[in-house]
Amino acid sequence: MEKSRIITGEKVDVGDVLIGLPSNGLHTNGYSLARKLFFDVAKHTPDTYVSEIKGKAGTELMRTHKSYWPVLKRLIAADLIHAMAHITGGGITDNLPRVLPKGTAALVEMGTWPVLPVFSHMQKIGNVPQEDMMRTFNMGIGMVLVVPAKKFKRVQSMVEKLGEKAHLIGRIIKGDRKVLYA
Repeated sequence: MEKSRIITGEKVDVGDVLIGLPSNGLHTNGYSLARKLFFDVAKHTPDTYVSEIKGKAGTELMRTHKSYWPVLKRLIAADLIHAMAHITGGGITDNLPRVLPKGTAALVEMGTWPVLPVFSHMQKIGNVPQEDMMRTFNMGIGMVLVVPAKKFKRVQSMVEKLGEKAHLIGRIIKGDRKVLYA
């Protein structure tokens, strides 16, 4: 890739929007807590059918990590992304600030995407505080794109044509490289 086309996050600016691409499960993160909640607290076995997740505990925990590359390569080629954050261990709370330049913060609006049942189930059985859930798990968003607001519709259209969903989950505001939730 040409050096001038590398996405560094330096173009991120107040007013940019946050687009969340859905996850399909834990995505290899938070397994110590997930195993404790499923097997120690709830006393599930890998073969236990859990009605809240509409499947077996082991199947849910072994779900293959989703690849975002088919969508990302098209958006990158079209020069539509200012920054992107893969939501891994640390959740949105710890991963999104890594792509924010000084003087900016992210305002993430809760309730703007569907939280996968596996996360709701774990929170309920372990009585896990929301802050801990957001810092441990992806909560249904596996990738966050930072996009200029004027390019949102184009990005949304491209993502949906590729068979993916694009959730408008927040925006960039003035701040000190952190995530705020509303």
